[in-house]
Amino acid sequence: MSDDTKSERPSKSAASAMWGGRFAQGPAAVMEAINASINIDQRMAEEDIAGSLAHAAMLGATGVISSDDSATIQRGLEHVRDEIRAGELQWSPALEDVHMNIEARLKEVIGDAAGRLHTARSRNDQVATDFRLWLRSACDRIDVMLVDYQRALVAQAEEHVDQVMPGFTHLQTAQPVSLAHHLLSYVELAERDRGRFADARRRLNESPLGCAALAGTAFPIDRDMTSKSLGFDRPMGNSLDGVAARDFALEVLSAASICAVNLSRFADEIVLWCTRRFGFASLSDAWSTGSSIMPQKRNPDAAELVRAKPGRIIGSLTGLLTVMKGLPLAYSKDLQEDKAPTFQAIDDLELALLAMAGMAGDLTFNGAAMEAAAGEAYSDATDLADWVVRELDKPFRDAHHISGSIVKAAEDRNVTLSDLPLKVMQSVEPGIDERIFSVLSARASMESRTSYGGTSPVRVREQVAAWKLRLSAGES
Repeated sequence: MSDDTKSERPSKSAASAMWGGRFAQGPAAVMEAINASINIDQRMAEEDIAGSLAHAAMLGATGVISSDDSATIQRGLEHVRDEIRAGELQWSPALEDVHMNIEARLKEVIGDAAGRLHTARSRNDQVATDFRLWLRSACDRIDVMLVDYQRALVAQAEEHVDQVMPGFTHLQTAQPVSLAHHLLSYVELAERDRGRFADARRRLNESPLGCAALAGTAFPIDRDMTSKSLGFDRPMGNSLDGVAARDFALEVLSAASICAVNLSRFADEIVLWCTRRFGFASLSDAWSTGSSIMPQKRNPDAAELVRAKPGRIIGSLTGLLTVMKGLPLAYSKDLQEDKAPTFQAIDDLELALLAMAGMAGDLTFNGAAMEAAAGEAYSDATDLADWVVRELDKPFRDAHHISGSIVKAAEDRNVTLSDLPLKVMQSVEPGIDERIFSVLSARASMESRTSYGGTSPVRVREQVAAWKLRLSAGES
C-alpha cells in the first residue's frame, strides 16, 4: 500500500475512542462532519452537567459506584461547569457532541473515575433529559416575556380607554371601538399563548434519565431520586418512549408557531397604523429605520421583521414533524436533527417577544385621526338599525333593510348619517324621529356596547382593572 493511500485512511479519532471498541478504524472526515452536533448542542451544557450531577449522586447513593467516586465525579463536573461558564472550555467537533466533550474534559480533570459516570445510562436517555430540561427553561423564559408584553399592552390600554377608533372586518370600517378594547384583545391572545406553553411544559416534565439506550438497565438505580433532583414530576414509565419521544418538542414548537402568528397579527397592524394612509400611530427612532435612498422614509422595520418570524418558526415545526414522521422506535440518529430547528425557533420567538413588548410600550397614537376614521364609511349604520329595533319594535331584519336604505340615501347625497335630513330618513321609515341623532356618532356607538366583553369604556375599564390585578398577582 502506498503512502498516499495510507494518508487517505481515516485515523481513529478521539470520538471513536469513547465508543469505538467495536471498530478498527475511525470515521471518515465527512462522517465526522455530518455526525458532529457540538456547534448546536453545546448550549445544553448546563443541562447536561445538571443531569450528570444528579446521575452521579444517585449512583453513589445506590452503591452502583463508590461514594468516593461519586463525590470525585461531582466535584469534577462542577469544575467543568465553571470552565464552561467562564468560556474557557474548548469545544471539539471530533468529540461529536456536548456530552462527550464534557465527559472527555471530566476525565482530564479527575482521571479514570470519570469513566464510571456513564454507568447505567446511555447518550440516548442523556440527550433526551438535557433536551427536556432546556425546553422547560425555555417555556419559563417565554412565559415571563409574554407577561411583559401583556403589561405593556395593558398600560397602553389604561391610557386610551376613551379613545375611539374604527373596528374592521375584511379590513373595511365596520363599527367604532375603543382603542383600549382593541389592545386588550392581544392581551387575551397572549394569555392563551401562555396557557399553551404551560400545558407543553407540564407534559414534558417527566424524566427519561435511567431509560438507558432503550430497555432500561440491570443496575439497581433509583430513577425517582434523579427525577426529583432535576425537578421533574416523575420518571417516564416506558424506556422506549423515554429515549424516542420528541412530541414534547413538537408541542413546544406548535405553541411557538401559534404565538408567533399572534404576534405577527399585531405587528402587521403596527405597520398599517404607522403608514400615512392610516396615520393612527407612530414609533420612536428606537423602533424605526430610514431608507438608504429616500430621506423622507421612516420604516417600522422591527414590526415587519416580527411579521416575518412565523415563516421561520412554522418551518422549524414542519421540519421536525417531517423528521419524526414514520420514524421507528426507539432511537435513531435522525433525532439529532431535533435541536437545531427547535433552538432556532425559540431564539426567533424570544426576539420577537422582546421586540413586540418594546414596540407596544413605545407606540404613540394619533387620536384625532383614529376618531375621524371611526366615523367614516357609515360605521354607525348598525346603531341606526338597533335604534329602529328598540324604539319602533321592528324585527332586526326589517331594521337592517331600513338602515341600508338610509345609508344608500346618504351615499347618494355624499353626507354622513348624522347630516342626513330627518325627512329623508322618514321617507324610508316614517316612525323615525329626532331621537335618532343621539346614536349617530362614532363615540355614541362605542359607548353603547355595554354587553360583557363589549367595547363600551365602562366594560373596558373593568377589563383593564382585572388584567392589572391578574398580571400583578402573577396569575396565568
